[in-house]
Amino acid sequence: MKVFQGIEELQRAVGTHLGHSGWHTIGQRQIDTFADATGDHQWIHVDADKAARSPFGSTIAHGYLTLSLVPMLVGEVYRVEGVRMGVNYGANKLRFPSPVPVDSKVRAGVELLSLAPGGGGHQATVKVTIEREGGDKPVCVVETLTVLVP
Repeated sequence: MKVFQGIEELQRAVGTHLGHSGWHTIGQRQIDTFADATGDHQWIHVDADKAARSPFGSTIAHGYLTLSLVPMLVGEVYRVEGVRMGVNYGANKLRFPSPVPVDSKVRAGVELLSLAPGGGGHQATVKVTIEREGGDKPVCVVETLTVLVP
């Protein structure tokens, strides 16, 4: 965990890789709960028997489930002291290059791309690359936008 003591210290980290989160397993219970929360019960996510006969060989996590892990995973990598809050502003360049089979372990790599005044604070653009243990391609790549409010 990197702890930055204010915006000025964070500014000096622009262009650097801040680290990796721990590994987290995405199990069927989490996939099913996400399906219930979103109403997305597509068989490839929730029907283990049918999914076993698919090209993936098992159920796979929803792409948006993987994306929803970003705040938790990034929260394990860094935080900024001396700000009142961080507010999600949006995302750029979202891709899901590879599936996440059930019971996969994933982690996030975090790179601070930019930090600039804006939105009532400073807007951080952070590239998050989520990888699957044993995978050859990332499972999610996204640039997140967060406004850090002093």
